[in-house]
Amino acid sequence: MKKIGVLSDTHAFFDARLYEFFADVDEIWHAGDIGSEDVLNEIEKFKPTRAVFGNMDGAHLRYRLSETERFVCEGVDVLLTHIGGYPGNYEPCIKWQLFSNPPKLFICGHSHILKIMNDKDLNLLHVNPGAAGKTGFHKIQTAVRFVVNDGDIKDMEVINLDPM
Repeated sequence: MKKIGVLSDTHAFFDARLYEFFADVDEIWHAGDIGSEDVLNEIEKFKPTRAVFGNMDGAHLRYRLSETERFVCEGVDVLLTHIGGYPGNYEPCIKWQLFSNPPKLFICGHSHILKIMNDKDLNLLHVNPGAAGKTGFHKIQTAVRFVVNDGDIKDMEVINLDPM
């Protein structure tokens, strides 16, 4: 069993309130637009981290990270990327991967809109944690945590951080 924290679109700001929300997680997964190496380093010092670069990330982050990560965690096949769309409207850049070999869990960011929904056609769970940073059109910062265990995804929780 592993507890996972997921965030996206920090845009060079890691909110200190996330330390409490992610205190008990085993890993943090960042779905891109990290914004700075300092933020990635801060998250990595706090918890083991998996991350992908986003469209706003510069050369240093693109050198360190991949555009997508595909891995298995506790029996759950995961695909992590930044620009992904959502069920019924996937982005062309990722759609072929989803349809040719669907993961059990698809995580993306980019939209700044929190969305957690099942894709019944592909038999996967889609998670977009929204935006955890302060920059963007979103009014509330959000992040997600859940448990993966023996092929199951459970105990999904969302944090809504009021503007500072």
